[in-house]
Amino acid sequence: MISVVINTFNAESTLKQCLETVRSFDEVVICDMYSEDSTLDIAKSFGCKIVMHERTGYVEPARNYAIAAATNPWVLVLDADELVPESLNKYLYRFTKNNKTTSGLLIPRANYFMGRFMRSIYPDYQLRFFQKDRSFWPSEIHSRPIINGTIDKIPFKQKELALVHIEDASIKNILTKMNSYTEKEQSKYQKKGKNYTITSAVLSALHRFIKSYFIKGGIFDGKAGFTRSTLDATYKIISIAKHWENLESQKTTNKNH
Repeated sequence: MISVVINTFNAESTLKQCLETVRSFDEVVICDMYSEDSTLDIAKSFGCKIVMHERTGYVEPARNYAIAAATNPWVLVLDADELVPESLNKYLYRFTKNNKTTSGLLIPRANYFMGRFMRSIYPDYQLRFFQKDRSFWPSEIHSRPIINGTIDKIPFKQKELALVHIEDASIKNILTKMNSYTEKEQSKYQKKGKNYTITSAVLSALHRFIKSYFIKGGIFDGKAGFTRSTLDATYKIISIAKHWENLESQKTTNKNH
């Protein structure tokens, strides 16, 4: 028995397409952060179980709450802009039937940007399928669930089993999210206590670009690959710059006291 768990906020543009692909699962739980569009109406039309969570600005603080609302032993956690191919659906049910020792499963995800499949991002493994009672999802942004037990992995060559990330976000939207996400990242930088120099900042961003563009094959994704790799490097630079800004602000505050 499998429950699909989807966290939502103003997801009307993609939710219907997502829900069409999970109709045959035993249960679909929607955890909504008080959407202001037709998200809840769409969820109700599909007969989903709906629970509400306060708005937190990003999804991770609501993951455990959403998972707790599921009633089946296995959960498949999705975002509202992801699709589940029929072949993956069947694979997951076979997996739960035959599995005796594994508590979680890494699933490859196919991403699209500027209208094309991004080889440089694939397989983009997501730990989204696991036993409900053996999981805990940290509240930090971009965190992954912690699984108590063995984790298996679907071979990335089996592309027919990959989740499909349908959001083809515009660069404008990516930059808007980048500003919000890099802000949320600052708690991680504070915990690490790392003091980046200009050289280490440049090298960190350069490493991201080289990894995305050359090592992972962004060079074969044309202009979209170059743009995405540049955005990846920019994310790192902005995160570090905000960390510097916060450190200077703390120094000023300490001097005034």
